[in-house]
Amino acid sequence: MSGNLARVIDLGERTEVDLSAWTAWLKEQLVEDWRPGEWDSEKLLFTGDLESPRTRSWHCIIDTCNAVSRIQHGWCTGCRKTFKTSGLSEVEFKATYRPDPNRVYSHTDTCTVERDGKRCQREYHTTGLCRRHHTEWIKAIRVRVHRFQGTRDEWIRDVAVPFESFPTCLILGCALERVTLGGGICRIHYRRWRVLHESGESVPDLEHWLRHEVPYLSVRQFSLAALSDLARLEVLYALQQRDQVAPNLDPATVRHALARLVGVETLVTAAPEDLVPDDLRQRNVKILIRDLGWEVTQGHDRFRGVDPMDKLVWDKKATAFLSPSRRAGKSTGRVGSVDFSVITQPWLRESLMEWARSTRPASKRFKIHMAACTVTSQALSRQPGGGMDPGAVRFADMTLVVEAMKKLKWTDGVTPMGSKSQRDTLMALYTILDFGRSAGLLETLHGTFGRHSSHRIVVEESNEDEIGKAVPESVIRQLDAHLGTMGRDFLYSGFEPDAIEAMFQTTYQVTRDTGRRPNEVVALKRGSLEFDGGDGYLVWNNHKSKRHRRRLPIDKGTVEIIQTWEERRNGLTVPKASAPYLFPAITGTGLFDHLTTNNFSRALRMWVDSIEEIHSEGTAPDGRPVPFDRSKIFPYAFRHSYAQRHADAGTPIDVLRELMDHRSADTTARYYKVSLKRKQEAVKTMRLRVVDRHGNPAPITSNKAYEMRSVAVPFGGCTEPSNVKAGGQACPIRFQCAGCGFYRPDPSYLAAIEDQIRDLKADKETALAMDTDEYVVRNLQDQIDSFKKVAANIHEQIAELPESEREELMESVTVLRKSRAARGRMLPLTVIKRGESSA
Repeated sequence: MSGNLARVIDLGERTEVDLSAWTAWLKEQLVEDWRPGEWDSEKLLFTGDLESPRTRSWHCIIDTCNAVSRIQHGWCTGCRKTFKTSGLSEVEFKATYRPDPNRVYSHTDTCTVERDGKRCQREYHTTGLCRRHHTEWIKAIRVRVHRFQGTRDEWIRDVAVPFESFPTCLILGCALERVTLGGGICRIHYRRWRVLHESGESVPDLEHWLRHEVPYLSVRQFSLAALSDLARLEVLYALQQRDQVAPNLDPATVRHALARLVGVETLVTAAPEDLVPDDLRQRNVKILIRDLGWEVTQGHDRFRGVDPMDKLVWDKKATAFLSPSRRAGKSTGRVGSVDFSVITQPWLRESLMEWARSTRPASKRFKIHMAACTVTSQALSRQPGGGMDPGAVRFADMTLVVEAMKKLKWTDGVTPMGSKSQRDTLMALYTILDFGRSAGLLETLHGTFGRHSSHRIVVEESNEDEIGKAVPESVIRQLDAHLGTMGRDFLYSGFEPDAIEAMFQTTYQVTRDTGRRPNEVVALKRGSLEFDGGDGYLVWNNHKSKRHRRRLPIDKGTVEIIQTWEERRNGLTVPKASAPYLFPAITGTGLFDHLTTNNFSRALRMWVDSIEEIHSEGTAPDGRPVPFDRSKIFPYAFRHSYAQRHADAGTPIDVLRELMDHRSADTTARYYKVSLKRKQEAVKTMRLRVVDRHGNPAPITSNKAYEMRSVAVPFGGCTEPSNVKAGGQACPIRFQCAGCGFYRPDPSYLAAIEDQIRDLKADKETALAMDTDEYVVRNLQDQIDSFKKVAANIHEQIAELPESEREELMESVTVLRKSRAARGRMLPLTVIKRGESSA
């Protein structure tokens, strides 16, 4: 193959590319005046403007330092190292430190010798002098005859004569002086060339080396000189294209990325592992290389006149498969591809592709339709003819497709997909078929291959014995013991490591303690705390239900956690768009102006995986702790933990519904679980402890009978037939249970009985204040006395039990109170602290 042709893989086939035409096209696309004042196209050198908001390079925070920092209002590397070993406070160090000017090379410093308004043009070497003047000064004070008797400043003023500058180094972009030994290159590059010769490796010819060697670069610079001629054009084109969407350019990151591209002839034909090798650990460099490669690939498609949606493999970013929350001018950073070739039937594949072209669905919606067509294709492929002829598929084929969808599993290939998700997948297939028919793409598809009343997936009721998603409190305690390591080694551009750790630790603690959704936590505003008397409240926005400025009662510990971070947050320099938010964004050019749930999830996963041991609540047969499944620890799981914590403490479901900010108590009930087996065991234990109103044993013969009677009244069971039949809505004596022969309390109702006693006492005080008749007050007091007697009998019964039976009974109490919470009465809104329990 000639040097002007290369092969690229497209749609599974190799295609020759005319590199000469591709080079000419790139040159036409380049922006001539890109980044004026920063980009020098002749020298292939970028030098970041320290005052430009579009370049991630700033002056060091030390006023007397001429070095560059990669963090706004941050330190350069040299100053930070010196500060850490100085023993001074930050204020003292900033006021007194004067860095050595020789520590950092500067392109602009020249010799200080000046005479009659003319300054020496040779480059700075040491103590303010160029190399020639420094040598002459040393000779002037050391010679035995005619030794200079004055000071150094007097010698500079009266003796030294300015010199003209030497020619600069032949290396592109190098501003240093040539040296005689180097044959046209500076001292730095002469040393590099000599080391290269002495290394024993194959040495390129001098002309090639001069064209591809990079100059001495500072933090704010990068050079394209080291790349091949074509790769230079490709990278420059990619940087310019990327700059239109993400103008926050970091020269240091670009420099590291370019070092990985040395030796790549053209990015069009480079394999992915060549561009982003597995051993590359710097995430920001990885992302940049990936973005450069993506821009070049998209440019090459435009060069060939290929529409991204004409391919069998669609690039998600190029075809705008975006989140519904996309905002104008913001880059989503979405990566990945969709391979339509897995759908082997052309008629089905083209219908799906045309539907996607026409509707431009959000990625989640598209994923369901893609899965529906993939399952359909696989089912038809197993039939004679493979479903290739749309006129040959019939009703029986659709039956097989529906049966295949009933066996769908999640992406792990093990967990069965829920019936609702399976039904949604089937509906998605019908959508594609209906679209194809209406668009004229499926005119030959047989009419029986479509919707039919017999082809349906019935949504099953949720498994009553399913264990909830809550992270157990014992696991949370283990996580808290390692809290100090969360956020460690997480890259978050522009922030110091300790600030990154503090931010993620606070995010985790707020999520853990408040039960808010992850997207609600990361979007909290500064000043989100309010106080009413001694009580603290978190002000937050329910984005899901579009209910803003909700107030959640939180405990003192959570208040202090937020206040500590907010004080730290106020001292940080953050992107302008992040100013209103408690947890700032990684950059000011992304989709979100605050910390994203994706970064929070990644930080949580890194932290959890770094903990050596996390044990579950149970033990193995050999008595050893059982490792906890770490995949069950994710941000949203802590919302379930919050609900479970309150349910375990006996919080009535109406109260918990308000705390969770749900409209329906049915939604709240799904956030915590009591397994059917545990509930049956608890009922079996409790039905034997039932007493009558006098404290005499009155055990109930079956679990079913106990359950039926437990719905009658909130503070005990009831055996009065008409009231049981009416579900507790037809009590003949208006719920004066303590005086009723049908009343059947047990220990699981003890807390409710004591609540009733308090309510009756309050009613009595109100009656006295209203000067009611004596019989009203007497009736209330009689009820109080009766309920007190019932409670005393139950306490006595519990106290007389052996310790082992008492523990079993109290465990049953907890289980039944939790399962009965849905019928609890409204109580004052309270905050349940972690670790707080109620028997």
